[in-house]
Amino acid sequence: MEKRVFVGGLHHESDTFNPITTNIDDIHVLRGIDLLCSKNNDSITGIIETLEKADIDVVPSLFARAVPNGEWDEECYTALRDELLSSLEKSLPVDAVCLALHGSMRVQGIGKSESDLLLKVRSLCPDIPIICSLDMHATVTKDMLEYADGFIGYKCAPHTDEYETGASAAKMTLHALSGRKIHMAAVRIPLLISGEQSETNTEPMKSLIKELRRLEIEKESVIAASYFLGFPWADSGDNGVVSLVSASSKDKAESSALYLAELFWSYRNDFGFYSETYEPAECLKKAKESIRCGVYPVIISDSGDNPTAGSSQDVTNFLKLILQDKELCSLDPPLCCQAIYDPQVVCDAVEKGEGNILDVSLGAGFDKKTSTPIKAKARVISIKKDWPGFSGVSLALLDIGGIDVVVTDRHVGCYDPKMMEALGVDPSFLKVCVVKLGYLEPEIRAIAKRSLMALTDGSSNEVFSRLSYKNLPRPIFPLDDSFPFNPSILFSR
Repeated sequence: MEKRVFVGGLHHESDTFNPITTNIDDIHVLRGIDLLCSKNNDSITGIIETLEKADIDVVPSLFARAVPNGEWDEECYTALRDELLSSLEKSLPVDAVCLALHGSMRVQGIGKSESDLLLKVRSLCPDIPIICSLDMHATVTKDMLEYADGFIGYKCAPHTDEYETGASAAKMTLHALSGRKIHMAAVRIPLLISGEQSETNTEPMKSLIKELRRLEIEKESVIAASYFLGFPWADSGDNGVVSLVSASSKDKAESSALYLAELFWSYRNDFGFYSETYEPAECLKKAKESIRCGVYPVIISDSGDNPTAGSSQDVTNFLKLILQDKELCSLDPPLCCQAIYDPQVVCDAVEKGEGNILDVSLGAGFDKKTSTPIKAKARVISIKKDWPGFSGVSLALLDIGGIDVVVTDRHVGCYDPKMMEALGVDPSFLKVCVVKLGYLEPEIRAIAKRSLMALTDGSSNEVFSRLSYKNLPRPIFPLDDSFPFNPSILFSR
């Protein structure tokens, strides 16, 4: 008889320092047949296609995903969660559940969504395998481990292996369906680390990931090995790095997880930034030096306000600093800043029309603590309504004091140069381009002749001591130093 596997997921990285509430307008949802037919390079597609190739009857529910942002609205989350659970209940009996989750999704009034969701899935399916793919920056907790049978995380940052990770989760599901027992063990490592300090094409992450792959390939008893780095911009009592191993024996899972934890801790002083990294004023100085040497485009990351790490995308401090620099305000072509989130300014620009002047109060509409609006006269250079690159976001390009500023009416990732191109800017000809990013994604990195990262303000501040943590478990490196680490098993089954 053909095996039936229920698939779906909720996928979001939630920044608790960001005052924006993620709601239904921010979320892209695929359901039923649309989910089965989607051909994206993501984990849920990897799960579905791998199961289908194994002649599994895939039972689709829904997959909801949004750009990292603030915590989810409780009503929005519970509606989608209950829809997924109702779909599962109607589909029973199934032989397994395979979910694509993030691992650092949080909900107002509830807290960690993965713990809440997996508890309810387990209550409906007490005796069948539940396997999940997770983001590398998942915050893995003991209750998540109690409710599921196996987890596997991305091994690449930037995350270019989402599909492959979904495929691995599906293969683990097939392993469980064959009747073979999966033993899982996890160890928490008291360490806080950002994605910008843990790119996997540089050391020490390059060696750490190589060791994960070696265990999976050389040790027949190891089914999956993962490092989950946690999410530093969530003020959570569960935060930290976790080494997690699934194996054919409990002893092997435990010994491997302990070994990986000790290995990661041994590298704690070796993590650094991939890009040249400076305080904001020094970063602008370096960019001007590069221009004079003929090395450009220079791509500068406004890292503290990175929407793909969950920040609000409306902090103005770095743009204000640029506007005070006469040299940077007189470049040809103009310096371009991508992008400020301000729906009202986009609406006003559309109403005024291209070529016209408007008075703007730009930014700081959501994060009112970190910065204040830029009040200026702006010329509307170009407008792009309902741009399909980000599910219909509307864009405006404004000339403010000699700087080209991309403004969006939705909270979006700023990594795609096609956003500038849609407004008539060719980023490959720029001398300087500022993007609200941390590490450069492949699309924008391909353009950079030099990349710099500015340690700017915002909800994704790379200098953790500048954030007001209240719930973080202490001691934790690097906020605390010179404390002993004696690895112990967080969970084992």
